[in-house]
Amino acid sequence: MSILYTAKTTTTGGRNGQSRSDDNRLDVKLSVPGSNGAGTNPEQLFAAGWSACFIGAIGRAAQEQGVTLPADLSVAAEVDLGSDPEQGFFLQARLNVSLPGLEHAVAQALVDRAHQICPYSKATRGNIQAVVSAQ
Repeated sequence: MSILYTAKTTTTGGRNGQSRSDDNRLDVKLSVPGSNGAGTNPEQLFAAGWSACFIGAIGRAAQEQGVTLPADLSVAAEVDLGSDPEQGFFLQARLNVSLPGLEHAVAQALVDRAHQICPYSKATRGNIQAVVSAQ
């Protein structure tokens, strides 16, 4: 096993604060979801990270299966922050993958394989409800 990269950030102020990476390439203001604050929120950042990583995993799956991906491949990620009286706060997610020009069965096979190899999918498996689908 080898570590390929370590992301380092420092956040102050929680959901109404700021987060900055050690190399200053990421510097974002944070706001509570649904507020009028000027910043983004952790759920949006998580959705962006997961969808970007998932595209990489689709690329790996396509390579394994000998499939050429369309140039306009996209992943629309939806991450819900919810609350339940019994379990408290929770996350759930949907990844809707657009693979124009591919047969649905081929596209879904790529999405299913990507969900098995994507590090974000692995990290959340069994911890949150996640639905992935080819559109």
